[in-house]
Amino acid sequence: MLDISVAYNRYKFLGHEFLTWLWFMIDTDKENLTEGITDLTDIYVGSRVVLENSSHNRDETITIKGDGAGFEEGVTALKKGAKVTEISLVATIGDGEWRFHLKGESLNISSLKPPETGRIESPDEMEGAVLEKIFLCEKALSLVYALYGKFVRRRVSSDWQSKETGRMAAWIAAA
Repeated sequence: MLDISVAYNRYKFLGHEFLTWLWFMIDTDKENLTEGITDLTDIYVGSRVVLENSSHNRDETITIKGDGAGFEEGVTALKKGAKVTEISLVATIGDGEWRFHLKGESLNISSLKPPETGRIESPDEMEGAVLEKIFLCEKALSLVYALYGKFVRRRVSSDWQSKETGRMAAWIAAA
């Protein structure tokens, strides 16, 4: 059995591949990405993308952030072999909008901003408000699990090497 730190370092590339694939799918095939995920009507890349390139015996980190930021530098980094290590996502589920950052190596969600909830008028409403916030947070987790599930099914399929990586390479070259 592998030590947890050895396993973590050995397989963290999967999270980076997932986020890179997710950006690719959002940019090229959003309809297929959102298909089958309950109430997900839209998803797009938010205001932050972090990429890392560990080739040529040096580590390079590229961070692109800001509202309305162009991702041209990110695409250039992808062309040089970088992978997405963090991404900011905005998802519309039903009538609400969720904003959060997702780390590739651990699939940790940070800076989660779920839809607004009603005001708490009295102390009796506190328990209901907490349960509602927990429910909204679980929706974000469920979304990440569903997207990662789609990625894993594609990643282990025989089409990954023959089709998916070629489509991603074409996307990067065309951008």
